[in-house]
Amino acid sequence: MQGLSRQQTLEDLRTRIEKVERRPALSHGSSKVTADDGAFALPGKSLHEIFVDSHRDAGASLGFALGVARSLLSRERPAIVYLQMSSDTAETGLPYATGIASFGVDPEAIVLVRTTNIVDLLWAAEETLACRAVAAVIADIGSDPKALDFTASRRLGMRSAESDGAFLMLRYGLGRTASAARFRWHIAPQRSSEMTFDRRSPGNSRWRLKLEKGLWDGKPEMEWHLGWTKNGFDIFSPDRDSSAGIAPLPAYPFAALGDRLPKTA
Repeated sequence: MQGLSRQQTLEDLRTRIEKVERRPALSHGSSKVTADDGAFALPGKSLHEIFVDSHRDAGASLGFALGVARSLLSRERPAIVYLQMSSDTAETGLPYATGIASFGVDPEAIVLVRTTNIVDLLWAAEETLACRAVAAVIADIGSDPKALDFTASRRLGMRSAESDGAFLMLRYGLGRTASAARFRWHIAPQRSSEMTFDRRSPGNSRWRLKLEKGLWDGKPEMEWHLGWTKNGFDIFSPDRDSSAGIAPLPAYPFAALGDRLPKTA
């Protein structure tokens, strides 16, 4: 019995340590915007609206959301739920397993839910937020449905606040409607970082992130430049970014190659 009690104590200690290690580098109301190592993370227990200008940036939007969700995963909450209406697939596509893994998330940890209408999607989101095994809910909403009004967002915001998970609502376009979201973000994809051995190859994803609604450290409308690393988001300065330039392509002698083509006339 003593051995069993000791084993249980060790398991409880491991669980507590894991929670501390996976806790986001930032939390709402903290006195610092960045951690000592320059890391960045969004707080849980909140409804976040994440806007991009058009559907062509859907990949950047989903990648950012996956990075946020990764920081919230734990032994108690090992799952991420991705919600989408079937009619939006043609515009925004579906998550890709290899891309998911590049953000440090096991594709098997994601539950994909597709609904036929927005009412079912909102119901699924609210019910999923109540699940103790879910770390984050990502709702990819490609249109601007009437059912997603202030009242609906308020219900989702309250359910998010009651849980330890986060609700990440991916939206598109330049218009904004009234919402009870605690935070509203606008992201824009940036030039990727350099590959170590090939400057012309695309590296890790980067974004420009702007806070449109809510306060961060008591300040509104803050802005960051974020890059993805194996340890999560990292804040970088575009003024000091060595990869901001365009690497020249090799100058192939196209004219000389053309001279060697056989004549047919």
